[in-house]
Amino acid sequence: MNLHEYQAKAVLRSYGVPVPDGSPANSAKAAREVAKSLGGKSWMVKAQVHAGGRGKVGGVKRATSLDQVSELAKAMLGTRLVTNQTTAAGQPVNTVLVEATTEIGDEFYLSMLVDRSRRQVAIMASAAGGMNIEEVAAKEPDKIVMEYIDPAAGLQPYQVRRVGFAFGLNSVQIKQLGTVLGGLFKMFMEKDLSLLELNPLVRTQSGDLLALDAKINIDDNALYRHPDLAAQNDTSQEDEKEIRAKQFDLNYITLDGNIACMVNGAGLAMGTMDLIKLAGGEPANFLDVGGSTDAEKVAEAFKLIVSDEKVKAILVNIFGGIVRCDLIAEGIIKAVKEVGVSIPVVVRLEGTNVERGRELLDKSGLDLIAVESLSQAAEKAIQLAG
Repeated sequence: MNLHEYQAKAVLRSYGVPVPDGSPANSAKAAREVAKSLGGKSWMVKAQVHAGGRGKVGGVKRATSLDQVSELAKAMLGTRLVTNQTTAAGQPVNTVLVEATTEIGDEFYLSMLVDRSRRQVAIMASAAGGMNIEEVAAKEPDKIVMEYIDPAAGLQPYQVRRVGFAFGLNSVQIKQLGTVLGGLFKMFMEKDLSLLELNPLVRTQSGDLLALDAKINIDDNALYRHPDLAAQNDTSQEDEKEIRAKQFDLNYITLDGNIACMVNGAGLAMGTMDLIKLAGGEPANFLDVGGSTDAEKVAEAFKLIVSDEKVKAILVNIFGGIVRCDLIAEGIIKAVKEVGVSIPVVVRLEGTNVERGRELLDKSGLDLIAVESLSQAAEKAIQLAG
Protein backbone atom coordinates (compact mmCIF):
# COMPACT_ATOMS: atom_id res chain seq x y z
CA MET A 1 0.00 0.00 0.00
CA ASN A 2 1.25 3.47 -0.87
CA LEU A 3 0.91 6.61 1.21
CA HIS A 4 0.51 10.11 -0.16
CA GLU A 5 3.36 12.51 0.48
CA TYR A 6 1.48 14.40 3.21
CA GLN A 7 0.65 11.10 4.96
CA ALA A 8 4.25 9.89 4.68
CA LYS A 9 5.57 13.13 6.14
CA ALA A 10 3.22 12.86 9.10
CA VAL A 11 4.72 9.45 9.89
CA LEU A 12 8.26 10.77 9.37
CA ARG A 13 7.56 13.66 11.72
CA SER A 14 6.41 11.24 14.44
CA TYR A 15 9.81 9.49 14.22
CA GLY A 16 11.82 12.69 14.56
CA VAL A 17 12.71 13.07 10.88
CA PRO A 18 12.65 16.79 9.94
CA VAL A 19 10.17 17.74 7.21
CA PRO A 20 8.91 21.14 5.99
CA ASP A 21 5.91 22.70 7.73
CA GLY A 22 2.74 22.11 5.75
CA SER A 23 -0.75 20.61 5.65
CA PRO A 24 -3.06 19.00 3.07
CA ALA A 25 -6.04 20.81 1.56
CA ASN A 26 -9.04 19.62 -0.46
CA SER A 27 -10.19 23.00 -1.77
CA ALA A 28 -8.71 26.26 -2.98
CA LYS A 29 -10.07 28.04 0.10
CA ALA A 30 -8.52 25.49 2.45
CA ALA A 31 -5.19 25.75 0.62
CA ARG A 32 -5.20 29.51 1.12
CA GLU A 33 -5.92 29.06 4.84
CA VAL A 34 -3.02 26.63 5.19
CA ALA A 35 -0.64 29.05 3.49
CA LYS A 36 -1.88 31.90 5.67
CA SER A 37 -1.31 29.87 8.84
CA LEU A 38 2.23 28.97 7.73
CA GLY A 39 3.17 32.60 7.21
CA GLY A 40 6.03 33.69 4.98
CA LYS A 41 6.06 35.12 1.47
CA SER A 42 6.06 31.99 -0.69
CA TRP A 43 4.68 28.45 -0.56
CA MET A 44 4.82 25.19 -2.47
CA VAL A 45 1.57 23.69 -3.80
CA LYS A 46 1.99 19.97 -4.54
CA ALA A 47 -0.56 17.65 -6.17
CA GLN A 48 -1.01 14.46 -4.14
CA VAL A 49 -0.98 11.37 -6.35
CA HIS A 50 0.66 7.94 -6.03
CA ALA A 51 3.26 8.66 -8.70
CA GLY A 52 6.61 10.34 -9.09
CA GLY A 53 7.66 12.88 -11.70
CA ARG A 54 5.02 15.42 -10.60
CA GLY A 55 7.30 18.42 -10.83
CA LYS A 56 8.06 17.79 -14.51
CA VAL A 57 4.37 18.00 -15.50
CA GLY A 58 3.14 20.92 -13.38
CA GLY A 59 2.16 18.96 -10.28
CA VAL A 60 4.50 20.95 -8.01
CA LYS A 61 4.48 24.74 -8.21
CA ARG A 62 5.63 27.72 -6.18
CA ALA A 63 3.23 30.49 -5.18
CA THR A 64 4.31 33.96 -4.12
CA SER A 65 0.93 35.22 -2.87
CA LEU A 66 -2.09 33.81 -1.07
CA ASP A 67 -4.20 34.44 -4.17
CA GLN A 68 -1.77 32.42 -6.25
CA VAL A 69 -1.94 29.56 -3.74
CA SER A 70 -5.72 29.50 -4.29
CA GLU A 71 -5.33 29.68 -8.06
CA LEU A 72 -2.81 26.84 -8.21
CA ALA A 73 -4.86 24.62 -5.89
CA LYS A 74 -8.00 25.28 -7.93
CA ALA A 75 -6.15 24.43 -11.15
CA MET A 76 -4.86 21.12 -9.74
CA LEU A 77 -7.83 19.81 -7.76
CA GLY A 78 -10.31 17.73 -9.72
CA THR A 79 -7.88 17.05 -12.58
CA ARG A 80 -5.94 13.93 -13.52
CA LEU A 81 -2.17 14.20 -13.42
CA VAL A 82 -0.24 12.27 -16.07
CA THR A 83 3.43 11.57 -15.32
CA ASN A 84 6.02 9.11 -16.60
CA GLN A 85 4.89 6.75 -13.81
CA THR A 86 1.15 6.75 -14.60
CA THR A 87 -0.98 5.43 -17.43
CA ALA A 88 -2.18 7.76 -20.17
CA ALA A 89 -5.33 8.34 -18.10
CA GLY A 90 -3.29 9.72 -15.20
CA GLN A 91 -4.31 9.75 -11.54
CA PRO A 92 -6.93 11.95 -9.89
CA VAL A 93 -5.84 14.92 -7.80
CA ASN A 94 -8.20 15.15 -4.82
CA THR A 95 -5.76 16.75 -2.39
CA VAL A 96 -2.89 19.21 -2.51
CA LEU A 97 -0.11 19.69 0.03
CA VAL A 98 0.72 23.30 0.87
CA GLU A 99 4.17 23.74 2.39
CA ALA A 100 6.56 26.46 3.43
CA THR A 101 9.34 26.95 0.88
CA THR A 102 12.88 25.80 1.61
CA GLU A 103 16.16 27.46 0.63
CA ILE A 104 17.98 24.45 -0.82
CA GLY A 105 21.73 24.10 -0.72
CA ASP A 106 22.28 20.48 -1.87
CA GLU A 107 19.99 17.59 -2.79
CA PHE A 108 20.59 13.95 -1.83
CA TYR A 109 18.84 10.64 -2.47
CA LEU A 110 18.21 8.36 0.51
CA SER A 111 16.11 5.22 0.69
CA MET A 112 15.62 1.98 2.60
CA LEU A 113 14.33 -1.23 1.10
CA VAL A 114 14.35 -4.96 1.76
CA ASP A 115 17.23 -6.90 0.21
CA ARG A 116 15.69 -10.36 0.06
CA SER A 117 18.88 -12.16 -0.98
CA ARG A 118 20.71 -10.83 2.10
CA ARG A 119 17.63 -10.82 4.36
CA GLN A 120 18.60 -7.35 5.47
CA VAL A 121 17.40 -3.78 5.15
CA ALA A 122 19.48 -1.96 2.55
CA ILE A 123 20.31 1.74 2.66
CA MET A 124 20.69 3.23 -0.81
CA ALA A 125 22.20 6.70 -0.86
CA SER A 126 23.46 9.07 -3.52
CA ALA A 127 24.73 12.63 -3.65
CA ALA A 128 22.78 12.95 -6.94
CA GLY A 129 19.42 13.69 -5.32
CA GLY A 130 16.37 15.06 -7.08
CA MET A 131 16.94 12.72 -10.05
CA ASN A 132 15.49 9.32 -10.94
CA ILE A 133 17.68 6.83 -9.12
CA GLU A 134 17.39 4.47 -12.12
CA GLU A 135 19.01 7.13 -14.29
CA VAL A 136 21.81 7.64 -11.78
CA ALA A 137 22.40 3.87 -11.55
CA ALA A 138 22.62 3.61 -15.35
CA LYS A 139 24.84 6.62 -16.01
CA GLU A 140 26.81 7.17 -12.77
CA PRO A 141 26.69 3.97 -10.67
CA ASP A 142 29.73 5.08 -8.67
CA LYS A 143 27.54 7.79 -7.11
CA ILE A 144 25.38 5.19 -5.34
CA VAL A 145 26.40 4.00 -1.88
CA MET A 146 24.89 0.82 -0.40
CA GLU A 147 24.87 -0.15 3.27
CA TYR A 148 23.21 -3.28 4.68
CA ILE A 149 21.75 -3.32 8.18
CA ASP A 150 22.07 -6.59 10.07
CA PRO A 151 18.70 -7.02 11.85
CA ALA A 152 20.44 -8.42 14.93
CA ALA A 153 22.92 -5.54 15.23
CA GLY A 154 20.79 -2.66 13.92
CA LEU A 155 22.04 0.55 12.34
CA GLN A 156 25.72 1.16 13.18
CA PRO A 157 27.51 4.54 13.58
CA TYR A 158 30.09 3.64 10.91
CA GLN A 159 27.26 3.19 8.39
CA VAL A 160 25.95 6.66 9.18
CA ARG A 161 29.46 8.07 8.67
CA ARG A 162 29.88 6.32 5.31
CA VAL A 163 26.64 7.81 4.02
CA GLY A 164 27.56 11.19 5.48
CA PHE A 165 30.98 11.16 3.79
CA ALA A 166 29.32 10.27 0.48
CA PHE A 167 27.07 13.32 0.91
CA GLY A 168 30.01 15.55 1.83
CA LEU A 169 28.53 16.44 5.24
CA ASN A 170 30.46 18.00 8.11
CA SER A 171 30.56 16.51 11.61
CA VAL A 172 27.50 18.44 12.81
CA GLN A 173 25.48 17.37 9.79
CA ILE A 174 26.59 13.74 10.16
CA LYS A 175 25.15 13.83 13.67
CA GLN A 176 21.87 15.10 12.17
CA LEU A 177 22.05 12.31 9.59
CA GLY A 178 22.38 9.80 12.45
CA THR A 179 19.09 11.07 13.87
CA VAL A 180 17.45 10.87 10.43
CA LEU A 181 18.70 7.36 9.63
CA GLY A 182 17.91 6.14 13.13
CA GLY A 183 14.34 7.39 12.81
CA LEU A 184 13.98 5.94 9.31
CA PHE A 185 15.22 2.50 10.34
CA LYS A 186 12.99 2.39 13.42
CA MET A 187 10.00 3.42 11.32
CA PHE A 188 10.89 0.91 8.58
CA MET A 189 10.87 -1.96 11.07
CA GLU A 190 7.95 -0.90 13.27
CA LYS A 191 5.63 -0.02 10.37
CA ASP A 192 6.53 -3.07 8.22
CA LEU A 193 7.61 -1.00 5.24
CA SER A 194 8.80 -2.44 1.94
CA LEU A 195 10.17 0.87 0.62
CA LEU A 196 11.02 4.22 2.15
CA GLU A 197 12.39 6.92 -0.13
CA LEU A 198 13.47 10.51 0.45
CA ASN A 199 14.13 12.19 -2.88
CA PRO A 200 15.37 14.68 -2.21
CA LEU A 201 16.75 14.84 1.28
CA VAL A 202 18.21 18.35 1.24
CA ARG A 203 20.89 20.29 3.03
CA THR A 204 19.39 23.75 3.42
CA GLN A 205 21.43 26.89 2.92
CA SER A 206 21.60 27.17 6.71
CA GLY A 207 23.20 23.69 6.84
CA ASP A 208 20.30 21.61 8.22
CA LEU A 209 18.96 18.35 6.78
CA LEU A 210 15.32 18.25 5.69
CA ALA A 211 13.20 15.56 3.98
CA LEU A 212 11.72 17.58 1.13
CA ASP A 213 9.80 14.73 -0.49
CA ALA A 214 8.88 11.28 0.80
CA LYS A 215 7.52 8.01 -0.54
CA ILE A 216 6.40 5.12 1.66
CA ASN A 217 5.24 1.65 0.63
CA ILE A 218 3.79 -0.63 3.31
CA ASP A 219 3.81 -4.43 3.02
CA ASP A 220 0.19 -5.36 2.29
CA ASN A 221 0.59 -8.59 4.24
CA ALA A 222 1.30 -6.60 7.41
CA LEU A 223 -1.54 -4.07 7.14
CA TYR A 224 -3.62 -5.97 9.68
CA ARG A 225 -1.07 -4.84 12.27
CA HIS A 226 -1.44 -1.18 11.28
CA PRO A 227 -5.14 -0.29 11.07
CA ASP A 228 -4.27 3.40 11.39
CA LEU A 229 -2.21 3.25 8.19
CA ALA A 230 -4.64 0.94 6.39
CA ALA A 231 -7.40 3.49 7.04
CA GLN A 232 -5.40 6.07 5.07
CA ASN A 233 -5.45 4.04 1.84
CA ASP A 234 -6.68 6.19 -1.06
CA THR A 235 -8.47 3.76 -3.37
CA SER A 236 -9.09 6.53 -5.91
CA GLN A 237 -5.41 6.09 -6.88
CA GLU A 238 -5.90 2.41 -7.71
CA ASP A 239 -7.36 0.65 -10.72
CA GLU A 240 -11.04 -0.14 -10.10
CA LYS A 241 -10.63 -3.73 -11.28
CA GLU A 242 -7.67 -4.27 -8.99
CA ILE A 243 -9.74 -3.05 -6.03
CA ARG A 244 -12.53 -5.48 -6.89
CA ALA A 245 -10.01 -8.31 -7.25
CA LYS A 246 -8.72 -7.79 -3.71
CA GLN A 247 -12.24 -8.28 -2.35
CA PHE A 248 -12.19 -11.85 -3.69
CA ASP A 249 -8.54 -12.58 -2.85
CA LEU A 250 -7.50 -12.42 -6.50
CA ASN A 251 -4.12 -11.04 -7.56
CA TYR A 252 -4.92 -8.82 -10.55
CA ILE A 253 -2.91 -6.18 -12.41
CA THR A 254 -4.19 -4.39 -15.51
CA LEU A 255 -1.91 -4.37 -18.58
CA ASP A 256 -2.24 -2.91 -22.08
CA GLY A 257 -2.74 -5.98 -24.29
CA ASN A 258 -5.84 -7.74 -25.64
CA ILE A 259 -5.33 -11.33 -24.44
CA ALA A 260 -6.61 -11.85 -20.91
CA CYS A 261 -4.88 -14.44 -18.71
CA MET A 262 -6.39 -16.45 -15.85
CA VAL A 263 -3.84 -18.67 -14.13
CA ASN A 264 -3.41 -20.36 -10.74
CA GLY A 265 -0.01 -19.49 -9.33
CA ALA A 266 2.13 -16.38 -9.72
CA GLY A 267 5.05 -18.16 -11.37
CA LEU A 268 2.77 -19.93 -13.84
CA ALA A 269 1.06 -16.60 -14.56
CA MET A 270 4.40 -14.97 -15.37
CA GLY A 271 5.35 -17.90 -17.61
CA THR A 272 2.00 -17.67 -19.41
CA MET A 273 2.48 -13.96 -20.07
CA ASP A 274 6.02 -14.58 -21.31
CA LEU A 275 4.79 -17.19 -23.81
CA ILE A 276 2.09 -14.84 -25.10
CA LYS A 277 4.76 -12.19 -25.68
CA LEU A 278 7.09 -14.74 -27.26
CA ALA A 279 4.35 -15.78 -29.69
CA GLY A 280 3.79 -12.16 -30.72
CA GLY A 281 0.81 -11.26 -28.53
CA GLU A 282 0.23 -8.84 -25.68
CA PRO A 283 -1.26 -9.87 -22.30
CA ALA A 284 -4.14 -7.75 -21.03
CA ASN A 285 -3.57 -8.55 -17.38
CA PHE A 286 -1.78 -10.52 -14.71
CA LEU A 287 -4.37 -12.65 -12.89
CA ASP A 288 -3.51 -15.28 -10.30
CA VAL A 289 -6.63 -16.98 -8.90
CA GLY A 290 -4.60 -18.96 -6.36
CA GLY A 291 -3.73 -22.62 -5.96
CA SER A 292 -6.99 -23.62 -4.25
CA THR A 293 -9.39 -21.76 -6.50
CA ASP A 294 -13.13 -22.55 -6.71
CA ALA A 295 -16.09 -21.78 -8.99
CA GLU A 296 -16.90 -18.51 -7.22
CA LYS A 297 -13.37 -17.19 -7.67
CA VAL A 298 -13.33 -18.27 -11.31
CA ALA A 299 -16.63 -16.47 -11.91
CA GLU A 300 -15.35 -13.27 -10.34
CA ALA A 301 -12.15 -13.55 -12.39
CA PHE A 302 -14.19 -13.80 -15.60
CA LYS A 303 -16.23 -10.75 -14.55
CA LEU A 304 -13.03 -8.76 -14.11
CA ILE A 305 -11.70 -9.90 -17.47
CA VAL A 306 -14.81 -9.13 -19.53
CA SER A 307 -15.12 -5.68 -17.95
CA ASP A 308 -11.98 -4.73 -19.91
CA GLU A 309 -13.12 -3.63 -23.38
CA LYS A 310 -9.64 -4.23 -24.84
CA VAL A 311 -9.85 -7.99 -24.27
CA LYS A 312 -10.48 -10.00 -27.46
CA ALA A 313 -9.63 -13.51 -26.18
CA ILE A 314 -9.10 -15.27 -22.85
CA LEU A 315 -6.39 -17.78 -22.05
CA VAL A 316 -7.05 -19.97 -19.00
CA ASN A 317 -3.99 -21.91 -17.84
CA ILE A 318 -4.64 -24.06 -14.78
CA PHE A 319 -2.49 -26.71 -13.13
CA GLY A 320 -4.72 -29.08 -11.17
CA GLY A 321 -2.64 -30.03 -8.18
CA ILE A 322 -4.52 -29.01 -5.06
CA VAL A 323 -7.83 -28.92 -6.99
CA ARG A 324 -8.68 -31.59 -9.60
CA CYS A 325 -8.93 -30.57 -13.25
CA ASP A 326 -12.49 -31.87 -13.62
CA LEU A 327 -13.64 -29.63 -10.76
CA ILE A 328 -11.82 -26.69 -12.35
CA ALA A 329 -13.50 -27.43 -15.70
CA GLU A 330 -16.91 -27.49 -14.01
CA GLY A 331 -16.11 -24.14 -12.41
CA ILE A 332 -15.07 -22.63 -15.77
CA ILE A 333 -18.23 -23.86 -17.48
CA LYS A 334 -20.44 -22.55 -14.68
CA ALA A 335 -18.63 -19.20 -14.67
CA VAL A 336 -18.81 -18.73 -18.45
CA LYS A 337 -22.56 -19.41 -18.38
CA GLU A 338 -23.12 -17.13 -15.38
CA VAL A 339 -21.06 -14.22 -16.69
CA GLY A 340 -22.17 -14.57 -20.30
CA VAL A 341 -18.72 -14.54 -21.87
CA SER A 342 -19.02 -13.75 -25.59
CA ILE A 343 -15.35 -13.82 -26.60
CA PRO A 344 -13.25 -16.96 -27.32
CA VAL A 345 -11.85 -18.81 -24.31
CA VAL A 346 -8.80 -21.04 -24.71
CA VAL A 347 -8.28 -23.46 -21.84
CA ARG A 348 -5.15 -25.39 -21.06
CA LEU A 349 -5.51 -27.84 -18.16
CA GLU A 350 -2.80 -30.07 -16.72
CA GLY A 351 -2.68 -32.24 -13.62
CA THR A 352 -5.03 -34.55 -11.75
CA ASN A 353 -8.05 -35.81 -13.77
CA VAL A 354 -6.97 -33.70 -16.76
CA GLU A 355 -8.63 -35.97 -19.37
CA ARG A 356 -11.98 -35.75 -17.61
CA GLY A 357 -11.59 -32.00 -17.39
CA ARG A 358 -10.94 -31.63 -21.12
CA GLU A 359 -13.91 -33.90 -21.89
CA LEU A 360 -16.22 -31.67 -19.85
CA LEU A 361 -14.99 -28.60 -21.73
CA ASP A 362 -15.46 -30.27 -25.14
CA LYS A 363 -19.04 -31.35 -24.33
CA SER A 364 -20.09 -28.06 -22.70
CA GLY A 365 -21.56 -26.62 -25.90
CA LEU A 366 -19.79 -23.34 -25.11
CA ASP A 367 -17.11 -21.49 -27.03
CA LEU A 368 -14.37 -23.18 -24.99
CA ILE A 369 -11.29 -24.42 -26.82
CA ALA A 370 -9.30 -27.04 -24.92
CA VAL A 371 -5.62 -27.45 -25.86
CA GLU A 372 -2.87 -29.62 -24.39
CA SER A 373 0.26 -27.47 -24.40
CA LEU A 374 0.81 -23.91 -23.18
CA SER A 375 2.55 -22.96 -26.44
CA GLN A 376 -0.50 -24.10 -28.39
CA ALA A 377 -2.75 -22.18 -26.01
CA ALA A 378 -0.79 -18.95 -26.49
CA GLU A 379 -0.76 -19.29 -30.29
CA LYS A 380 -4.48 -20.10 -30.43
CA ALA A 381 -5.40 -17.17 -28.19
CA ILE A 382 -3.39 -14.78 -30.37
CA GLN A 383 -5.04 -16.16 -33.50
CA LEU A 384 -8.54 -15.75 -32.04
CA ALA A 385 -7.77 -12.26 -30.78
CA GLY A 386 -7.05 -11.22 -34.36
